[in-house]
Amino acid sequence: MRIFKFGGASIKDAAGVKNVGSILTANESNDVLVVISAMGKTTNALESVIHHKYHNTGQVKTALQVVFDYHNGILAELFESSNLFGVSDIKNLYLELENFVDSPSAQDDYDFLYDQIIGYGELIATKIVSKYLLSQGIENQWIDARKFIITDSRHRDARVQWKETEELIKSDLMPITKTNLVITQGFIARGKGGETTTLGREGSDYSAAIFGSVLGADSSTSWKDVAGVMNADPKKFENAVLIPALTYNDAIELAYYGASVIHPKTIQPLKANYIPLFVRSFLNPTAPGTKVSDENSRIEVACKIHKDNQLLLEISTKDFTFIAEDHLKQIFQALSENKVRCNLMQNSAIVFRCVIDNKENKHNPLVKALEQLGLEVSVQNDLELLSIYHPKGEFDSAVHFASNQTIVLQQNMGNSIHYLLKRNEN
Repeated sequence: MRIFKFGGASIKDAAGVKNVGSILTANESNDVLVVISAMGKTTNALESVIHHKYHNTGQVKTALQVVFDYHNGILAELFESSNLFGVSDIKNLYLELENFVDSPSAQDDYDFLYDQIIGYGELIATKIVSKYLLSQGIENQWIDARKFIITDSRHRDARVQWKETEELIKSDLMPITKTNLVITQGFIARGKGGETTTLGREGSDYSAAIFGSVLGADSSTSWKDVAGVMNADPKKFENAVLIPALTYNDAIELAYYGASVIHPKTIQPLKANYIPLFVRSFLNPTAPGTKVSDENSRIEVACKIHKDNQLLLEISTKDFTFIAEDHLKQIFQALSENKVRCNLMQNSAIVFRCVIDNKENKHNPLVKALEQLGLEVSVQNDLELLSIYHPKGEFDSAVHFASNQTIVLQQNMGNSIHYLLKRNEN
């Protein structure tokens, strides 16, 4: 069997949903499990709902209506108004979400609230795609991914409980996949207490890898709005080129540094089971794209990975003594407890530097925890991180934007170099 994953950009409108149907028809989809993300910018829109709910701004209803209006517009284009095929299921999801938003909740746990709301983007998207396919005579079975992928309760970045997940997929899902085209969600899972959890931003690729690895898929294909894996974001760098083939290890390196085409956790389950990953364009579905496998395919060009909205934390002792092993232990413990991942670390005698994503309600508790340990913390914001990866350690000199200044420069073991950049005000 095969795994197909469609990202939000591929189903951002009615034309995209219809294109999914065309791709499935062209690829003999009777042995396919399809993983689907939230449509377009739905995740961003739901994050606005979460923000207004958490902060009790009084604007949550307005933010929620934006989500409903967007999906209703797609529904109106996909189905005749006199024959809205199975749309009652979708309206029920609207009602569930609205009831949750209206209900009183403990607002001191932002991450828990986030996970209970954000997954409705995937649930609604998969219902729309499933119902559209049925209306076109493409038989399929919609399933709830939360019934099969079990995690711990680490909200917004949950860790898969593989034993329980494998048992459920093999016993309950595998028989369904043998006779049905299956439509399911990426990104969402279920904690052991029954609550919704999520696998981290862009986690739908990881969901596809989880299903593929347990089901023993022949391949996994991620359909994107790009030609495949490029050596740089063509929107930010001129002369970006397609990388036709990657080894698993090179793909892991690129994902770790922040390449957005592949989620960092995606490759490992596929690598462990020798399942090739294809990254292909949904705009040009006959093009070969990029193949990630155990074949010996070396990258011949430097890869440039850009992450914006970064923070630099500079941590020191109040008496300016050395940052010793006991301090490092405290720092990493605080990072773990506050569920913050470092994109770049640098340690000198008296300062530990850590670059992190600027996520709502993440760095302030971390800073407070570090200060309670007696450490001094300064924060710089509005930064960009540029990572250059080349297996041969070959880098060009014109790597950063001319309008930026370098705050931190770090080279790792010969094959990667990192620039933390601050945009000049003039």
